[in-house]
Amino acid sequence: MEVVQVRLPDGLIGEVDRLVDGGFYTSRSDVIRDALRKLILEKQIGSIPNTGDSVKEIREIRKKLSKEKIDLDEINALGK
Repeated sequence: MEVVQVRLPDGLIGEVDRLVDGGFYTSRSDVIRDALRKLILEKQIGSIPNTGDSVKEIREIRKKLSKEKIDLDEINALGK
């Protein structure tokens, strides 16, 4: 896993810490990874052809996004 340094405003860090302190996440990194997965998933909405089982399609995308290394070409190929 690669380490990436990000600068965030104090207010945003406070919100991240509240999620960790509330037990929703185990670390700041988990919050940020999950937020990025959600952003990427939202960008995929509408790009997946309707094959009749959208729940299954979304679950497959989430499974791919939860892996440590994200390959956007592979994720985009899920909808083809």
